[in-house]
Amino acid sequence: MKKKKTVVVGMSGGVDSAVAALILKQQGYNVIGVFMRNWEESDPLTACPAAKDFEDVISVCDKLDIPYYSIEFIKEYFDEVFAPSIEEYKEGLTPNPDVLCNLKIKFNHFYQKALQLGADYVATGHYCRNEKATLLKGLDPGKDQSYFLYTIKKDILERVLFPIGGMLKKDVRELAQKYELDVYNKKDSTGICFIGEKDFANFLQKYIPKNPGKFQTLSGEVVGEHEGYAFYTIGQRKGLGLGGAGAPWYVIKKDLSKNIVYVERGENHPELFSKKLVANNLSFVANKSFLKESDLPYKLRAKVRYRQSDQECEIIKCQYSNGNDNDQKNISSIEVSFTELQRAVAPGQAIVFYKGDVCLGGGTIRSSSM
Repeated sequence: MKKKKTVVVGMSGGVDSAVAALILKQQGYNVIGVFMRNWEESDPLTACPAAKDFEDVISVCDKLDIPYYSIEFIKEYFDEVFAPSIEEYKEGLTPNPDVLCNLKIKFNHFYQKALQLGADYVATGHYCRNEKATLLKGLDPGKDQSYFLYTIKKDILERVLFPIGGMLKKDVRELAQKYELDVYNKKDSTGICFIGEKDFANFLQKYIPKNPGKFQTLSGEVVGEHEGYAFYTIGQRKGLGLGGAGAPWYVIKKDLSKNIVYVERGENHPELFSKKLVANNLSFVANKSFLKESDLPYKLRAKVRYRQSDQECEIIKCQYSNGNDNDQKNISSIEVSFTELQRAVAPGQAIVFYKGDVCLGGGTIRSSSM
């Protein structure tokens, strides 16, 4: 008798990972559920309801008759995701901890732990697809999560399953209800795990001291006082505390050396738009090299924020370390030019590249310009 393949499923307590486990069980795999506890909840400002989420994992696993474990990655998450993110906020950037969590925790520490548990495959409830170790967008355009997974490598993908990537969210919930999983109507989690739905600025101020400065227009008019440039991002409208008649104020740019946050009225102010950007910390899914000097300009599409539609662009310049343009590992930075102007490009966020539904990889935005 052929031995069943074992799949370890990362289970969050939500409907997506629950249905992922259900589908794998139906497909005949030996399924093991693993709940990851990444954040210490002793702080009342935090909003990761880990205890309730683990109860939901237990309920689902009992219903599916599969074993489950709870594994802590609190120290790893703090050291490798949270602390670096705080440092980037201090530098005036807008980091993306979800990208870092996938890179450092889910597809590193969790992946290795799953292999120790005897996994042939690792699975998650992400809305994306894996075809022959090629990362593809999820079928549901409103839920596609490939943007957060661009750092995953081909050799890892060979042992990763995304069971719900070819489904619509409504069908996921209907399947959960059909099989009487208690989480079928559980609300989706929002926000960054270590902040959840709490006030973002108040949370950051526990780790970053206030550094009051001026809200100032580009013409030099002071229109208010801010609490510290680290607490604001390009394009931000809410939470500025700037009233007065007229169109809402938006953050245009930040001058760290002068501790000035520049603002202007109107969501389509010209200074909010960029034609080009520079990105580094590049990561490509495929092992084979591309982006040689002879390939430029390289036409493709990209997102500069989650849920944005793909934007037509081209990579027009690459900087290579060690003088070698034949190995993508030696690409230290790239310059990207977009066909259409891009609004509120925020340094620290990710730019992710696509060819059709295929996610090629991405990098961290460092600057933008016209």
